[in-house]
Amino acid sequence: MGKLGSLAKDTAIYGLSSIVGRFLNYLLVPLYTAKLAAASGGYGVITEVYSYVALLLVLLTFGMETTFFRFVNKEGENPKQVYANTLIAVGGVALLFAVAVLALIGPISTAMGYAEHPEFIGMMAVCVAIDAFQCVPFAYLRYQRRPIKFAALKLLFIVMNIALNVLFFVVLNRADVFYAFAINLACTASITFLFLPELTAVKWRLDRALLRRMLKYSWPILVLGIAGILNQTVDKMIFPHLIGGHEGKVQLGIYGACVKIAMIMAMITQAFRYAYEPFVFAGQKNRDSRETYAKAMKYFIIFTLLAFLMVMGYIDVLKHIIAPGYWEGLKVVPIVMAAEIMMGVYFNLSFWYKLIDKTIWGAWFSGAGCVTLIAVNVIFIPHFGYMACAWAGVAGYGTAMVLSYVVGQRHYPIAYPLKSIGIYVLLAAAAYTAMSLLPQDWPTAARLGLNTVIIALFIGYIVKKDLPLSGLPIVGKYFR
Repeated sequence: MGKLGSLAKDTAIYGLSSIVGRFLNYLLVPLYTAKLAAASGGYGVITEVYSYVALLLVLLTFGMETTFFRFVNKEGENPKQVYANTLIAVGGVALLFAVAVLALIGPISTAMGYAEHPEFIGMMAVCVAIDAFQCVPFAYLRYQRRPIKFAALKLLFIVMNIALNVLFFVVLNRADVFYAFAINLACTASITFLFLPELTAVKWRLDRALLRRMLKYSWPILVLGIAGILNQTVDKMIFPHLIGGHEGKVQLGIYGACVKIAMIMAMITQAFRYAYEPFVFAGQKNRDSRETYAKAMKYFIIFTLLAFLMVMGYIDVLKHIIAPGYWEGLKVVPIVMAAEIMMGVYFNLSFWYKLIDKTIWGAWFSGAGCVTLIAVNVIFIPHFGYMACAWAGVAGYGTAMVLSYVVGQRHYPIAYPLKSIGIYVLLAAAAYTAMSLLPQDWPTAARLGLNTVIIALFIGYIVKKDLPLSGLPIVGKYFR
């Protein structure tokens, strides 16, 4: 339990920065949806442009974040040189990208449908280039097990971002999409200066032989990353083109706003990933590592299912994050959350091919999931709108998850406690069904009260079976 305890501690710190940060960032959602009416399509513009940001971030880091953790923990490798190589490679590519986009800003903006606002695309390009470069020192902090500084910088960015948005959108009443992008760029650039200790800690010298080996390892991860991020964003990229016109932007804005409520699952997955990736690579030589991975998977699923029930149980409260004009899209929330759980499970399953240096498998799995997701979107969006986007995520992540498990058990078998996990999934499904069957014309307080009882019963089962209170620090002595 010592290793899992260390993982839990780091996940808690990363999770605090992620969850608190996302919560603070959520303050921008009611701000934007209140100031940018659904009918204006303004929030649809923000949703669409940032979907490209996510894809570009994967392209510009080209798998080097995971590659850094793999090589920095390899015997015989110089950690400082691995870090320097990663900084130079990612920084060089990011700089070339920003220069190229700014040089060709006219045709690129026109092709993306923003000929009248090329500044949106220019700011986005520079911002994502800086973000990509910052991924390297952030990874270095994780390698050094310095979650406090990691969390502090993440939260500082968000606090600055929110403060400036409130200033421009509320105090100065400048309700314009331009300021959303400009503020993000200014805050991102400012954080870079706080990485000076990490950026000056190494000699900026490129080891070409090492870089070739790192790139050989990273390119399948790049393919995997592209497919993975397309699973998350391609629906938002193609939706306006499949629906067409202003209505496409309006519907995309509604979908994008409601998906924000479901992103609690993405926060948990991201927090777990920040702690789990260095944890796995550092502990791969331990004899009991596979047993530890199996336990980590089980606890991940337990707590993501609990998060799912918490969000759905209190959706009557959480929906006020967005303006009432966007509430018609709330029906996508449980579907998107289920897809996010599958993505988290797939991430946990993905380590077997990274540990045996067969990352090409990840490219195949993510590629299959991406093809499935795109096909469902293209076929069904014209008929079912953004509901097709939600179900496409389930289909895509489900495909990648199943393939990774089946093939992984042949090449790197891990005895996952499938029976216990299955019971939790069935209990969560039954609890959600019970919540859904409560009459909508009941008073909100009554529904919230009964949902609380249902959630408490689920927590009680967790405590009884897998997390006895007697085993917890400090409070445990009162339950022995």
